[in-house]
Amino acid sequence: MELSAFFKSVIDSDNAPVVICDTENVIVYINPAAAERYKKRGGYDLVGRSLLGCHNDESSEKIKKAVEWFSAGPDNNRIYEFRNEKENKDVYIIALRNDKKELIGYYEKHEFRSRETASPYEELQL
Repeated sequence: MELSAFFKSVIDSDNAPVVICDTENVIVYINPAAAERYKKRGGYDLVGRSLLGCHNDESSEKIKKAVEWFSAGPDNNRIYEFRNEKENKDVYIIALRNDKKELIGYYEKHEFRSRETASPYEELQL
């Protein structure tokens, strides 16, 4: 099986929205959670459109500056964006790099801080 199928599966199985953009801010992929979250804005139809068109001017400028910073060096890979108290999560923008450590894009990462409420392996009824 091709390795890219494994990576796609990881992204698609994530409960958090994942929107992947290239260095020109064009949305190249969104996972099912993102398609659902942004359904009113177009869902899967957002692929191929500029992420900047989905944000106000202030946010667009921050995104552009993040991409500039990512481009400045291979160790510049993670920026804290904001805290969402309502959803109990922190949000980051993460650089994506190829094997040569060249910037190829970025994505927004949602890190939820709530403790899991399910019992371990609950779904398996062990």
